[in-house]
Amino acid sequence: MKQKLTIIAVGVFVGLVAILLGHFGNPGNMQFCVACFVRDTAGALGMHRAEAVQYIRPEVIGIVLGAFVISLVKKDFAPQGGSSPIIRFILGVCVMVGALIFLGCPLRLVLRIAGGDVNAMIGLVGFVGGILTGIVFLNSGFSLKRSYTQTKIEGVGMPVINVTLLVLLIAAPAFIFFSESGPGSMRAPWWMALAGASLVGVVAHRSRLCLIGGVRDGILLKDFHMLFPFAAILVTVLIGNLITGNFSFGTDGQPVAHNEWIWNIAGLYLVGFGSVLLGGCPLRQLVLTGGGNSDSGVTVLGFLVGAAIVHNFNLASSGAGTTPNGRIAFVVCTAIVFIVAFLNSKGIKYSRS
Repeated sequence: MKQKLTIIAVGVFVGLVAILLGHFGNPGNMQFCVACFVRDTAGALGMHRAEAVQYIRPEVIGIVLGAFVISLVKKDFAPQGGSSPIIRFILGVCVMVGALIFLGCPLRLVLRIAGGDVNAMIGLVGFVGGILTGIVFLNSGFSLKRSYTQTKIEGVGMPVINVTLLVLLIAAPAFIFFSESGPGSMRAPWWMALAGASLVGVVAHRSRLCLIGGVRDGILLKDFHMLFPFAAILVTVLIGNLITGNFSFGTDGQPVAHNEWIWNIAGLYLVGFGSVLLGGCPLRQLVLTGGGNSDSGVTVLGFLVGAAIVHNFNLASSGAGTTPNGRIAFVVCTAIVFIVAFLNSKGIKYSRS
């Protein structure tokens, strides 16, 4: 019972951080979204030129550094990697394509539902479907092979990169881009976002917070305890939205969302499927990066490059809906993820030439 209450408390805390950041400036129903914030960071670095989504998000930095610090304090900082890095990078790109078709990561899925967004509620069908597809391949022996112990220099690489991003955020040199309108211009004070996200990084590291893992374990092992914190996030943010008048039930006029249901389902299907193969959702990948896992670091770099590709080639959805390029990209990326799953599953017989 104590463990259950602790994990629920983690969810309540993350929900409160999301409410706080939303109240002080982060976009509606996007108070805390890893995919969206990685996309904004890619724009700030000039990797894409979509002016509405450019800002070095301190939330991304905070999650990584919070997990890094707590792993050092608890003496479980364990640099490791070398498990199919190129494949992980490609899967990271594909997951980002799916997330920006839906317009959000699994955490934002929960936040959108808590805001009354029916589009997200319907998209949940695709998310679970993608996880179920991934589980089929896990049961067929899917593996990206083992990781190996690495040097501490390798493990601190991504935390150092995030410290560098923090310096760039504060110094704001001329070569860094900052949105003056759109979602990228909507932001809580950087110090508040950094502090809140750092604490989220700490509790997510200690609790192994991951929606993908929660659904996967619930289906595979009938162990649902990792879904409790997300239920707590949902209830906490829902109550906050009701109190502040930010709850709006329906499909139209939802912040940074579209109502093309088939593509909401499709985008989240790709996110769920790809994340199962990667071993965790985008939030979990950031946390593992802070703990010294270079495989997750490569995946996060895949997210970053994926965000740049999505906006440079007009793949991203908007409030107006999806784009033809985005629909084609979904088909291509889904095919890639299936190929990766098929070729790395021991239980599936095929000929190697």
